Amino acid sequence: MTKKSMTYAEAVAEIEQILGRMKQEQASIDTLAADVKRATELIAFCREQLYNVEATIKEQLER
Repeated sequence: MTKKSMTYAEAVAEIEQILGRMKQEQASIDTLAADVKRATELIAFCREQLYNVEATIKEQLER
């Protein structure tokens, strides 16, 4: 990911930026693969964060 600790909101914002470039056709063919790879990494990060929050909430509710 990155050396800096990223928040869920920051990851979502970066995904939205990548999608915005693609929708406006601002992504060049030269950077398209890198953008898709980065978006995939960010989505995986977000899924992990959501899973962790869900697990924490379930744990708290079971007490």
